Amino acid sequence: MSDKTPVDFWFDPLCPWAWMTSRWVLEVEKVRDIEVRWHVMSLAVLNEDKLDELPAEYREMLEIKAWGPVRVVIAAQEEHGSEVLGDFYTALGTRIHNQGEGPGRETVAAALKDAGLPDSLMEHWDGTPYEPQLRASHKEGIDKVGQEVGTPVIAVPGADGGQLAFFGPVVTPAPQGEEAARLWDGTLAVASVPGFYEIKRTRTKGPDFSNL
Repeated sequence: MSDKTPVDFWFDPLCPWAWMTSRWVLEVEKVRDIEVRWHVMSLAVLNEDKLDELPAEYREMLEIKAWGPVRVVIAAQEEHGSEVLGDFYTALGTRIHNQGEGPGRETVAAALKDAGLPDSLMEHWDGTPYEPQLRASHKEGIDKVGQEVGTPVIAVPGADGGQLAFFGPVVTPAPQGEEAARLWDGTLAVASVPGFYEIKRTRTKGPDFSNL
């Protein structure tokens, strides 16, 4: 058993904000005694009951592009264990976000190869028997923070023996080194205050969504 503090991280590979936050958390792993445990959530599941309220472009992305990648991710988890998710997510995010390849079939198939996973997992692209597991993983994460937020969700052990969970933080570029550690310490300090609700400021620069 690891004596490091477990940090549960829920992601959808499509989300560029989750990608930036995930790179920050991996940097925190180098400078704080934590161990990240990866879980899949789904923006398609989160928004499936309110598609009519969304802008047409975002609705199209959710309906056409969002399901395939998370189906393959949950299949990888169920057939090869949750320990493969970190490397697979890194391979996916690098291709989708860093290299601008978008979340199509060819990108996901190439990411499987990058992560040392079998091509057969692409059979789950159009539909998977693991959808109940996908929905359960999504529900586990989103229930910790509420339906009004999205991805990522992070949960850590709380002082009362339960979990302290929050959405975000939304940050770009991903902080490095001691800056990453300071943001981690500050985020935990703020999130641990009973009754804390939100901290936010106007965004002046963000990731490029044009690849999705």
